[in-house]
Amino acid sequence: MTEAALRNDIARLCKSLFDRGFSVGSAGNVSVRLDDGYLITPTNSCLGFLDPARISRLDRKGHHVGGDKPSKEVFLHRAFYDTRAEARAVVHLHSTYATALSCLADTDPDDCIPPLTPYVVMRVGQVPLVPYFRPGDARGGELIRALGGRHAAVLLANHGPVVSGRDLTSTVYAAEELEETAKLLVTLRGQSLRMLDVAQVAELKATFG
Repeated sequence: MTEAALRNDIARLCKSLFDRGFSVGSAGNVSVRLDDGYLITPTNSCLGFLDPARISRLDRKGHHVGGDKPSKEVFLHRAFYDTRAEARAVVHLHSTYATALSCLADTDPDDCIPPLTPYVVMRVGQVPLVPYFRPGDARGGELIRALGGRHAAVLLANHGPVVSGRDLTSTVYAAEELEETAKLLVTLRGQSLRMLDVAQVAELKATFG
């Protein structure tokens, strides 16, 4: 896709996320990897009202070279790109239920989103919890890099989800799937849950990757 088409896609999909409540106010940021750099939503911008021409452009080293000032959390995105060669897009939201899970003291830090449905296994995979850091603190990127690229998504403690993927559309879908599964988990808290077993998860991974 051309850069212009990617800019339009970012604005269109971000508006969809905003309109359906996956992002509120100026929360959240979305990026796409280019052959010679990155596009990322600007700092303090609302995902529902993006101007494609003003989306920030960074070079390969992360230097701001065009558009409005980039999100202060660009380090989260670059950490995924630097550790996952297949990543072409990153979506960071403050979606309600995933953020709620990130605030619960008994959320499993090694597996925040257990295999409740097949689609969370297929589209998201295992999601570790990244320890809390102040928004805008570059230490967050270091914590994600320390995972060695083993996970496509993480939950930031007391903050929200960050999801990477092979293209923007599938990454948005994965972020939505993570949020909907988190909603199920929060809604069903205290109930006796039937998770997918090890063999069922293995079959999904073997079939869908």
